[in-house]
Amino acid sequence: MELLKGLEVLCHSSIRISNGKTIYFDPFKVDKEYNDADYIFCTHTHYDHFSIKDIKKVMNKNTIIIIPSDVKSELSLIGIDQKNIVVVKPNEEYKIGNIIFQTVVAYNKRKLFHPQKKGWVGYIVLSNKVRYYVAGDTDSLPELENIKCDVALLPVGGMYTMNYKNAAELVNKIKPKVAIPTHYGSVIGSIKDAESFVELIDDKIDTKILLKPKKEDE
Repeated sequence: MELLKGLEVLCHSSIRISNGKTIYFDPFKVDKEYNDADYIFCTHTHYDHFSIKDIKKVMNKNTIIIIPSDVKSELSLIGIDQKNIVVVKPNEEYKIGNIIFQTVVAYNKRKLFHPQKKGWVGYIVLSNKVRYYVAGDTDSLPELENIKCDVALLPVGGMYTMNYKNAAELVNKIKPKVAIPTHYGSVIGSIKDAESFVELIDDKIDTKILLKPKKEDE
C-alpha cells in the first residue's frame, strides 16, 4: 500500500515515518538507537507519550522537537538547544523548514485523564505529499469530524481514550484513505481491539494493523 510506505507503529502510540524526512510521534519503548529523527512530535506529557529515555534514542543534534507548552521545561533535562524546540497549541498551522503541520484538539469529554484545559494536541502532518493524522490521546470529538487526511492513526484501547467503536465511527466520518489503529498492546488495550476496529471500518476505507504486540506486552 503506497500511502503506508515508511510508516511503522513501533509500540503503543509510538510512530515512525521515513518517507523523505524521518518523523517520530510519541517515541516509547524504542528498541534500538535510531538517532535519525528530523522531527519528533509529542502530543502530551504522560509517560507513554513523552519519554526522555526514548527521545534520546531517536534524536540527534539537529532534531526539531514539537511539543505542547507544558513539556518544554522537561526538555532542559537533556540539554536540547532552545532553537530546536517548537511549542504549539491546538488549532494552529505551522511551517518549519520544509514541513507543514496543523494541531488539533485532543482531550476527554468527561474523564479526567486528558483535560481540555491542558492544551494537549493531535497532529496533521504533511510529509512527501501524504497527510497523516495522529490523534494522540483523545475521545472522539465533534471538533475532529472535519479533519482531512490521507492516513488516520487513532487510539482504540479505550479507558484513557476513545475505544475501538468510537474510533471506527470517527474514521467513517472523516473518511481517510487508510485507517490505522494505535494505543493498544501496552498500558491498555489488546490486538483484539485493533481487529474489532478494522471490522467496523467502511469498505471504501483501507485499514491495516501495523502493530502486532508480543504476548508479554498485552
